[in-house]
Amino acid sequence: MSQGSQHGKWTISSSDDDDEDLPPSGTKTNKPHRPAKTTGGQGSASPFITVSEARQAAAVSQLNPVKYQSSPSLAGKRKKEVSDSSGWALSDTDDDDGEVKVEIKRPPSPHGRLYYIDEPEDFFESSIPCLNDTYRFYLNKVTGLDRKYNSGALHIKDILSPLFGTLKESVQFNYCFDIEWMVKQYPSEDRPVLIVHGDKREAKARLVQQAQPFPHVRFCQAKLDIAFGTHHTKMMLLWYEEGFRVIILTSNLIRADWYQKTQGMWMSPLFPRLPKGSSASAGESPTFFKRDLLEYLASYRAPELEEWIQRIKEHDLSETRVYLIGSTPGRYVGSDMERWGHLRLRKLLYDHTEPIPGEERWPVIGQFSSIGSMGLDKTKWLAGEFQRTLTTLGKSSVRPEPPMHLLYPSVEDVRTSLEGYPAGGSLPYSIQTAQKQLWLHSYFHRWKADTTGRSHAMPHIKTYMRVSPDFTELAWFLVTSANLSKAAWGALEKNNTQMMVRSYELGVLYVPSTFGKVENCFPSLPSSTSESN
Repeated sequence: MSQGSQHGKWTISSSDDDDEDLPPSGTKTNKPHRPAKTTGGQGSASPFITVSEARQAAAVSQLNPVKYQSSPSLAGKRKKEVSDSSGWALSDTDDDDGEVKVEIKRPPSPHGRLYYIDEPEDFFESSIPCLNDTYRFYLNKVTGLDRKYNSGALHIKDILSPLFGTLKESVQFNYCFDIEWMVKQYPSEDRPVLIVHGDKREAKARLVQQAQPFPHVRFCQAKLDIAFGTHHTKMMLLWYEEGFRVIILTSNLIRADWYQKTQGMWMSPLFPRLPKGSSASAGESPTFFKRDLLEYLASYRAPELEEWIQRIKEHDLSETRVYLIGSTPGRYVGSDMERWGHLRLRKLLYDHTEPIPGEERWPVIGQFSSIGSMGLDKTKWLAGEFQRTLTTLGKSSVRPEPPMHLLYPSVEDVRTSLEGYPAGGSLPYSIQTAQKQLWLHSYFHRWKADTTGRSHAMPHIKTYMRVSPDFTELAWFLVTSANLSKAAWGALEKNNTQMMVRSYELGVLYVPSTFGKVENCFPSLPSSTSESN
C-alpha cells in the first residue's frame, strides 16, 4: 500500500516514531529521511530509502552478497527542490501532470555497500572488558572502525555473554525485532526470553511467525490505547544465577542497529539478591530507581511481567546512581503529570540540580534520530513547553534562555556515512511535517563525533544535555529512546492542566549530585558523542 501526496509516494510500513501527522490509528507510516540542511546543500538529494526497504535490502543482500558498486541501484532517482530554497529534497513521481522533470544525479556514497561485512575475530570480548564503572554509559561497537574506537564499547553479543553473568532468563523490550538474529546473540539458544512489543494485527502475526522455530520465546503485547503511539522503549532485564541486571539502550533488536550506527546504553551493576525477609523498602537507591522501575513495569498492566516485578523486589538496587525517566501512554492530571515524559525530567532537574554562574551561556543540546510534528511555530511546543524543561536548573526563579542546538545528520553526512544512503532509513522525518515547520531549521547542527571515531557512524542514539560553553563540563546528561516528538515526551492539554503521552519510552538521567560532585557539574562523559558543528 502506498501513501500519496503532491510530493510523491512511499510505502506504508513501520517507522521509529509516530506522531499526529500520521494516517488513521492502526496504520504505521514509514517516513523517509529528511536530514538537516548542509552548508550549501541546495543541490543535495535526500536518501529516499524507507526503514523497511533499507533493512530488508540489507537482510537479503547479506544472504546473497554482491560486489560493491560505485553507482548503487538506489542512485539517480529524480528529485525536486522546495521552491522556498529550504534545502529539502523531495521525491518526484511519474504521475505529476504538467511538471517539468529535472534529472539530478546523486553522487555515490564512498563507503556504502549492499551487504554486511563480517566482524573481525577479535571484535567480540573474550575476557571481562575494562569499562567505565563510574557512569556505566557505553557506546555500541561499530564494525569497520579502528580497534581503538571500539575499546570500552559493547556489542549485544558481549552484553549477553557469560562474561557478565550466567544468564537464566531475560526480557527484551523493544520496537523492532529480528527474532532469529536476536536468538543467535545469546550464548545458549534455549534460555527463556520474553519479548515486549507494541505490534498489532498483521505486524503481530508476522512477529509471532518469526518465533515459531524458537519455543523458548514468548510475547507480551504492550497496550497502546492512544492513537499514533508506539512501544519505543528499549530495555533488557537479565536474570542471572548471580543476580539481576538492567540495560536501557537505544538499539532495536536487528543487526543493522548493532552494525555501523552510533548507539548508546546504560548498563546497571549486577544487583545481588536481598536476604530473605527483607522489608519492602530494602534495596532502594538514592535515586529511587527501584521504585520507579517497578512503577514503570506496572504501567503495562501485563500478567506476563508480574514474575519479573517480583524478582526485582527481591534484589538490591541500591548502587544505582541514575534517575529513571519513562513515558507511558495516558492522560495525566494533578501530581501525576510529573510522573512521565518531559515534565518528569523538569521536576528532576528542578529538585536535583543547582543554578550555575553564567548559565545563560551553557547551551542545551538535543540529539535524536527522528522528528515529529511540533506545530506551525516554535511557541506551540518546542519553545513554549519542551525548551522550558531542558533549561531548568534548580529552583532559581530567574530562568535565562540559553542557546539550543538540535543535532541531526545532513544529506552529506548520510551520503558519506559507513552505511551510505541506506543509513537514512533509520532517520525518519516525514515530508509533510518538515514543510510545516521550516522554522526548525534554524536550530539544526550537523552530527560530528571525531573524539569517538563515529562521525561516519550515523546516530540512532538519543541524548539530551546541558553543556558548558567550552563543551568540557555537563550540568546534566540524558540517554533515552525518546526522539524529538510530542508523542514521545508528552504535550500539555486543557490550558496546561493535563499531560497527554502517546508512546512508551525509557531513559536514564545523570546529575552531578548523585555522583558526589559538589561543584554542580561533572566532566563530559568519556563516551559522549554529541559534538555540535
